[in-house]
Amino acid sequence: MAQKKKEVKTRLHERNKNRERYDLKALIEAKPELAEHVKPNKYGDDSVDFSNPDAVRILNTALLEHYYGIKHWDFPEENLCPAIPGRADYIHYIADLLGEYGDIPKGEMITCFDIGMGASCIYPIIGVTEYGWNFIASDIDEKSIESAIKIVKANPSLKDKVEVKLQGSKRDVFFGVIGKEDKIDVAICNPPFHASEEEALSGSRRKVKNLTGKRIENPDLNFAGISSELICEGGEPLFIKNMIRESVKFSKNFYWFSTLVSKQSNLKAIYTLLDNFNATQVKTTPMGTGNKSTRIVAWTFLSEQQQAQWREARWTGNSAFHVKPFTVEHPKAQNT
Repeated sequence: MAQKKKEVKTRLHERNKNRERYDLKALIEAKPELAEHVKPNKYGDDSVDFSNPDAVRILNTALLEHYYGIKHWDFPEENLCPAIPGRADYIHYIADLLGEYGDIPKGEMITCFDIGMGASCIYPIIGVTEYGWNFIASDIDEKSIESAIKIVKANPSLKDKVEVKLQGSKRDVFFGVIGKEDKIDVAICNPPFHASEEEALSGSRRKVKNLTGKRIENPDLNFAGISSELICEGGEPLFIKNMIRESVKFSKNFYWFSTLVSKQSNLKAIYTLLDNFNATQVKTTPMGTGNKSTRIVAWTFLSEQQQAQWREARWTGNSAFHVKPFTVEHPKAQNT
């Protein structure tokens, strides 16, 4: 049976570099243009104007440079601009999951598959800089793929650590990008939340209202992203169901599968499906602060003995499982 964990309010992860208030002085030193977007809030404290997409983008750029050493992070303005602290939390909790039987495994012994990485390549950036993991990152949008490749090539710390692949089918998650012989330690996924453009627009209205206290009928969708980042047929529930069904076919290729689940109401159906497909373990971890909450649902089909064998084979330097350095190629070349 799926092991459900009672959800509780939580702070950012204890290893999150932005667990405390932003050091705006240091961030402005990293990105001087951020100073234009800092002003006193209603309490009289200096704060960034979070209702301004340009301000949020510059803030995130400064966070990546100051805390993660990423000096080149540029992508099309129409794409989703991710909130760095929340994305980092997902990576840190996944690290805890992998380290549940001892120390957190670091370095090239770990390969993480990022489903739908987006143009910002944010999860690979954090996973590489925090833990030294290797990443396979996929997306269905060619422009997002090209953007991610540019980011990887522009930052030496990401070189040979991130393999970017174009997913040629909107219906598939693992098929087409993961080979039969591939061994992946964990899959991560931040799925499209919405089933329609109107639903996505409604979500943006709520977000802007939470930030500003005002209702805006047509908020700047820079807070949202292009349609493939936000919208898919059936929304989050169907996307995750398809991911689970496909994961069964790759049950021996992965140590853990995981996804973010934005709506608690979707959990029951997810647990039922995982039970029906005989997942051996299911773990739920609450995430989020303030008005925003989400959770990570992780599952595996490996028995405890198979998990122990996996750790021994992959995480103790066995040459049979040595991870070769990745190369970044044009996405079309990788799918021929």
